[in-house]
Amino acid sequence: MTAPVRAFLAFTEVEAGRHADFNEWHQLDHRPANLALPGVIWGERWVRTPGCAAISTGSDQVLTACHYVTIYWFREPFDRNFVEWLDLGSMSYQWGRRPELPYVRSRPMGQVLVPLQGYANPRATVGADVLPLRPNRGVHITVSQVEGDLLDVGASFEAYDRARVPEILAVPGVAGHWTLVDDGGIGVSTRRGSNVPSCMRVGVTFIDGDVLAASSGIAALGPSYGDCETVRFSSPLEAIIPWQWDWFDGS
Repeated sequence: MTAPVRAFLAFTEVEAGRHADFNEWHQLDHRPANLALPGVIWGERWVRTPGCAAISTGSDQVLTACHYVTIYWFREPFDRNFVEWLDLGSMSYQWGRRPELPYVRSRPMGQVLVPLQGYANPRATVGADVLPLRPNRGVHITVSQVEGDLLDVGASFEAYDRARVPEILAVPGVAGHWTLVDDGGIGVSTRRGSNVPSCMRVGVTFIDGDVLAASSGIAALGPSYGDCETVRFSSPLEAIIPWQWDWFDGS
């Protein structure tokens, strides 16, 4: 499989009483149309159920208000494939197939990210590139803002790769993990004595066991980047099963 060169991360909040409408459109119309594009390797959306929200943390009130998180993974040539993907959204509007616009309370917060490194649990048998396509019960997603002295941040990145990720993979139910970073992180100057400007790093942990238990195990490990990190969002999210969209009916 071709390794992904970019990923698109979106957070979505939906008005009460419209979740079934939103899921019917997204899962039966919007997502299949996106997956049919040749430049899209895979795309999946997960739900932040009330149970997930109860054990979530984060300083970003926009992100912590979300009900769903979606990730699309792209292959080369990204520029052309991304434009084609955006065009599909515009064309869908022209076709009259954007019924979600009135009741998506806040527009999806989208961010293009660079897939930095993937790690597969050996028991999963597949490579890291295949993890996004492998069935899962859910994910744990952490959005961190990282900044500080060049050497301090670099040491935190080294500790994350060599110590933290193995700890994550050792949590029961974890199938693998991907780290993504925004373009600001890729463009950091490595000249000694400089500071690392604020960059966003996203950890996506794929779970094929008990989602809430695995997520609690991940959260118990503590901050990923020490004093260099501000955690904007850290939450489990569950896989979505078609036509089983009643998580918020009692709210």
